[in-house]
Amino acid sequence: MQTHPRTIFRSLIVVAAACLALAACAAPGLKKPLPDRVQVNWAPNDQLSEVRNNPSQRGWQRPEEWQKALSDNLRRHADLVLPPGQKLDVKVEDIKLAGDFEPWRGPNALDIRFMKDIYPPRATLHYKLSGANGATIREGDSKITDLSYLHRTTNITSIDPLRYDKRMLDDWIDREFGKNKP
Repeated sequence: MQTHPRTIFRSLIVVAAACLALAACAAPGLKKPLPDRVQVNWAPNDQLSEVRNNPSQRGWQRPEEWQKALSDNLRRHADLVLPPGQKLDVKVEDIKLAGDFEPWRGPNALDIRFMKDIYPPRATLHYKLSGANGATIREGDSKITDLSYLHRTTNITSIDPLRYDKRMLDDWIDREFGKNKP
C-alpha cells in the first residue's frame, strides 16, 4: 500500500511543529544570561519611525516586545564579537523594521507586514566602545540599512518575524567591531 504524498507532507508538518514546540519549551532554561558589558538603550517611542508610522500599533508585537527582542539579540551578538574587557553602549535613536503595513489592502490585511524591496530595515545608532579601564576607545553614529534583505540567504526554517532586523544589526556589529577593527 502506497502512502499519498499529501499525507506524508502533512505528517512532516506535524512532526516539525512538535519539534518547534519542544524547542520552545526547552529554550528558556538553556539561555545564557545577557552580558553586562553590552548595554542597549532606546530613544522614546514617539521618536522612533516604526512607532510613529504605526499609530494603531498594527502587527503581532508591541514596541516593548520587539525592542526587547532586538536588544537581547544585539547584546548577545556583540558579546561574541568584542574582545574581552571591552564594553559597548548602544542607543537606538531611530528604527524602521523590515516590511510595512498596507492598509489599502482591506480590513483583513491590517495586521500583515508586507515584505518588499521598498520596505528595507534601517536604523540610526549612537555607540560608545570603552576599554577595561573605562576609557573611550571609539564613539560615533551609524546609519544602517539592509537594502538587499530579501535577496540574501536566510535560515529557511526561521519563523522569527524579526530575522531581517536582527541580521542587519548583527552585520553592523561584525563590520564595526569585528576582528579587523581596533
